[in-house]
Amino acid sequence: MGFKCGIIGLPNVGKSTLFNALTESNKAEAANYPFATIEPNVGRVAVPDERLKILGEIGKSEKIIPSYMDFVDIAGLVQGASKGEGLGNKFLGHIREVDAIAHVVRCFKDENITHVSSTIDPLSDIETINTELQLADIETLETKKNSLEKKSKQGDKIFKSQISIIEKLLENLSIRTLNKDEYSEEDKLFIKTLNLITTKPMLYICNVDENSLQNGNELSKKVNEYAVNNNHNSVIVSASIESQIAELEDNQEKLEMLKEMGLNSTTLIKVITSGYELLNLINYFTCGPKETRSWTINKNTLAPQAAGKIHSDFEKGFIRAETIAYEDFIKFKGEVGSRDAGKLRQEGKDYVVKNGDVMHFLFNV
Repeated sequence: MGFKCGIIGLPNVGKSTLFNALTESNKAEAANYPFATIEPNVGRVAVPDERLKILGEIGKSEKIIPSYMDFVDIAGLVQGASKGEGLGNKFLGHIREVDAIAHVVRCFKDENITHVSSTIDPLSDIETINTELQLADIETLETKKNSLEKKSKQGDKIFKSQISIIEKLLENLSIRTLNKDEYSEEDKLFIKTLNLITTKPMLYICNVDENSLQNGNELSKKVNEYAVNNNHNSVIVSASIESQIAELEDNQEKLEMLKEMGLNSTTLIKVITSGYELLNLINYFTCGPKETRSWTINKNTLAPQAAGKIHSDFEKGFIRAETIAYEDFIKFKGEVGSRDAGKLRQEGKDYVVKNGDVMHFLFNV
């Protein structure tokens, strides 16, 4: 399991160009007019992790299998999308299907690329998108509330409790705040079933010109400040430069171009790293002669649930997990050396899996 990240934004901000760069493909049509993307383009990419190759070499593995994530290029939203403008209802429906949202914001000026408004104002663009997402959620909540009110006439207290939660959510959305701390864990489980767009983690991607790649510019600084004040992440990229890098087939050429631009990593790594932080994700590994593999789980996942990512039987019949920290596995050259050094631990059902753990599960069904 990786995660699914939806790429959204106003038309002509660089979404499809960025999607093509991230997925190293030409699936998305990058055009200088609104709604070039109608159906969402989906691209699956391997999560870059240098640890995998090292583990595979030590384990003399036949195959190395990374974790994957899906990028979904969703058509540009416009003002009025929640009421169906620009096929908005359809596009908003696509956003509900993703785990996190990457909002591409135009932070560059170019007279050759049109903008839906007369001026380049990233905060205004963010406001337009956020308003449509909130209005869409309000409509969802009102529809659900009407349905529950009909059911509550039967006298079931659970429906009345759910109506109360929805009323609270509607009140919060009307004043543009959604404090999750106000809700109990039971409330949060119900809220999760509503699949609200505004509850999804948000990453702002500032699409800048080549000269602003290293330090950003005045426009990207405004977005970063906004993101910080609203507990979101932001990254600076140049979609056009990244698309040029993606077209290079030789990895050495890519590294050289990155170096020339003063960059340490590609946009893909920046976005995945931020996405993992947003969703509180980590990776553990399995390593053997047949394969070395990366598995994505949530932070604070217990060993049986981590085992269940491999197969449900592993979780059902979980006995224990033989666990080696990544650093120890490398230092002592694998499982045998780690065992001899006393670094292989026997962990039970209450063990919280750590990032980089190399694990072998024992189970009995």
